[in-house]
This record gives sequence, C-alpha cells and structure tokens, in this order.
Amino acid sequence: MQPDTKNFRNAAAAALANENVQANLAGLTGFHDARLDARRQTPQWDDASERARAIKAHTLDNLDRYLLMMESNVKKTGGHVYFASDAAAAASYVVDLAREKGVELVIKSKSMLSEEMALNSRLEESGVEPVETDLGEFIVQLAGETPFHIIAPAIHKSKEDVSELFRDKLNVPLYEDIGDLTREARAQLRQKFLAAGMGITGANFMVAETGTVALVTNEGNGRMCTSMPKVHVAIAGMERIVPSMEDLGTFLRLLIRSATGQMISSYVTTVTGPRKAADEDGPEEFHLVIVDNGRSRLLADPELREALYCLRCGACLNACPVYKKVGGHAYGWVYPGPIGAVVSPMLTNLSDAKDLPFASTLCGACREACPVNIDLPRMLLYMRKELTQGETYPEHKSRSTVEAAAMKGWRASVSSGLMMRLANAFGRFAQLPIARRGRINRLPPPLSGWTRARSFPALASKPFRTRWRKRRRG
Repeated sequence: MQPDTKNFRNAAAAALANENVQANLAGLTGFHDARLDARRQTPQWDDASERARAIKAHTLDNLDRYLLMMESNVKKTGGHVYFASDAAAAASYVVDLAREKGVELVIKSKSMLSEEMALNSRLEESGVEPVETDLGEFIVQLAGETPFHIIAPAIHKSKEDVSELFRDKLNVPLYEDIGDLTREARAQLRQKFLAAGMGITGANFMVAETGTVALVTNEGNGRMCTSMPKVHVAIAGMERIVPSMEDLGTFLRLLIRSATGQMISSYVTTVTGPRKAADEDGPEEFHLVIVDNGRSRLLADPELREALYCLRCGACLNACPVYKKVGGHAYGWVYPGPIGAVVSPMLTNLSDAKDLPFASTLCGACREACPVNIDLPRMLLYMRKELTQGETYPEHKSRSTVEAAAMKGWRASVSSGLMMRLANAFGRFAQLPIARRGRINRLPPPLSGWTRARSFPALASKPFRTRWRKRRRG
C-alpha cells in the first residue's frame, strides 16, 4: 500500500459526511466496552501491564541479541530467516520465493505488515494470485480497499454493503443473513485453501528462545495458512520479538483482552519450523522474513522508541474520539488512529504525514486504553514540536512562513503586561464587525476553519483584571 498521508483533512471530511460510515463506526463501542469488562475481570491487570512494558523495554535494549537468537533457533528447526531492510526487499524475497517454487496461488492470513509491503500488488504483478482468507480482509480485498481497522478490517461496511459486494464480485444472490454471507465466504475460500502452494501469515509474536512464531486468530484461517500449503512464509516487524515462552503468555493475556475483550481467542497457533517426520500436517518449508522498514529509526529516537512496544490490539483506536469519527482510511496508510499518527509519519516521511500528529485531542484516552501504557499523547506533542521547530529532524520542518509569523506575533503580544493590554485593545476593535451578542460565529480567512463547527465568546469590553481591581476597591 502506497502512503497517501497528505490528504487527511479531505479524507476526514468525506468520512464525516458519509452517514453509512458514521453508523458503522458505532460498532467500535462494543470492542471498547468488552475491553473494559475483560480488564475488570482480570486479576492483577496493572501488574501484568507493567511487566509486559518492562519486557518490551528490555527486549528493545537488547534487540540485536534476541534477533540473532531467533535466527539461530529457526535455522535449528530447519527453517530459513531473511532480514529485510525495507518493505521492498521483504516483498521481493517473498515474490522471488513464489517464483522459485512455481507457486500460482497464495493464501494469506491477516497481516498489517503485508500492507506495508504492498505485497498483494507485488504478487499480482508477478502473476501470482494472492487471496486474503480472514473474512474482513477478504471483504476489503474484493472491494479493492485497504483495511479500515487493525483488528476489524471491514468494520466500516454493513451487511447490506457486503451482500451487494458478494453479488457483484462473486455472482451470488443477495443475502439478508450474516450467517449466509459467512457460509458463502467459506465456500469460496475452501478451494483456495486446497489449491494454494504457499501460505503467508504475519506474526503476533516471535519467541527467541525457541524460534517460534505465534498467531492469534478467531476464524481458524491462520491454521489453514500455516498447515496446508507446502511453503509457509511468516512476515514480522523486528519489534515483534519476545525473549521466552513465559513472556509470550503475558503478552497473549494482554493482547487478546485488549483487542476483542475475550479471555482467550478461538485460536492461538504456534509454529516452530517446517513439518517434522512425526507431524501429521504442516509445511515442507518454513521461511521467516524479519522486517525493519523504518523501525530502526524509531528505535534510535529515545522520544519515540516506546511506539515499538505496540501489540497491535487496536484498543487506542476504539477509545480515540477522532478515530471514532473519521475512521481508518482518513489516515492514508496502514496504521490508523493514535498509534498510526505516531508510527506512520516515521515509517513514511514525517513532513508528508504532517497532519496526523495534529489529529488528536490529546485527551489521553489512548494511553489509558493501551495494555502496555504507551504514552501516545507525549509522543504526539513531540512530533508536533518537530514539525514546527525541527530540532531533531530539521529536514522535516514544515511550519509555513505565515504560521511562523503568527506565532511570533502571539509571543510578542503576551511578553509583558503592556503588550497584552495593547493586544486586547486591538482585538476588541478588530472584532467589532464580526461579534454578535457576545459571540464570534464566523471568522474571516485564514482563520475561518476555527468557526466552521463552533463559535467563540467575544473579547470582553473590559479585561478581567480591570474589572477585578474595580470590584476589590468597592
């Protein structure tokens, strides 16, 4: 998926005007409430959260060691490991492997990283058919869209939308029942599972001490992708690694309850290398692609490193008042919501995604929802500072000359009591043509954006300090 993060404002406005999208976004409340219930029912949640955060910090401090341990243990089990510096290199490895093995059909389990890699497009260009097998991903693939949400890719579509999509793309009748829709999808995918020569999955976690990849799913398609084709390729960001199986247990508890509110998901699948002689099923070959693609940049910045703690549970999206109104496509790239507003600019280009760090109320709901206590509001403020001042990333400073002049003027106006009095006097005079009954309902350009959806109180005829002194004197 190619980033298009420059059009956040236009995409957000379109989402706000789309009544269907607004109605479907109401479904996020269910995820949010389920997470709160699961948290209340989990003993010592805060202790587990702090423990997971400490494990993440330790792992990132020793990332090279654990990645080498992972590589060594995967190879011991008969698997292959490829370290990709960027998305293009990762996609090329997968495409070349498919060509080498004569693969014509690939089945895929849900992976946000494959979206980063634009993997489906790369496979199609090479004459290989990729088929998404997660129901939500299957729907958005048929629609020619990208995922709308990290864990619910098609949450923006109603059952009527999906029924019409299936009729148009699969040449089937219009279905009124969700059960009929899922049965149709199952029937369509069954032959794909049987015919595929390669299965591609993401990896919720990589366990360094055993060389194991762990997948969390609710549909069983992950197990089909890992066990039926002759070749299984797992793709994972380098930050997805945890030191031990004991650590994996901690993260699974937090991830699943934060994502869907379940105590445990329907399927937790662990894969350790290709099929052994005694195994009943499994791939003949296992390949693990570990991807950087800008993550080392986050790792090197002490202000942003904790963004790599993210478990991709989607809880911050479900809690965010901005995401709940504009949805995922407005963010223009793979990762939406508060976490996307931090990582997308860094993984694409900070100035290209300059609107995203400002797409937040800084209310702190995202931090409260995060199972590993990532301080997203602090990082968003840091990125705002970089975009306006460019102290760490001067090449991405994007504040306009007009904005810089306005901020200098504001700073001068509050630099002393005299300047504030003069500024207030000027403001009271300037507002005369636009103030009505003590309110300013419409500002002229370039300030008109501030009053499109709200009004402001007019400046008082006498400053508060003047009125206060008068009252005290009696």
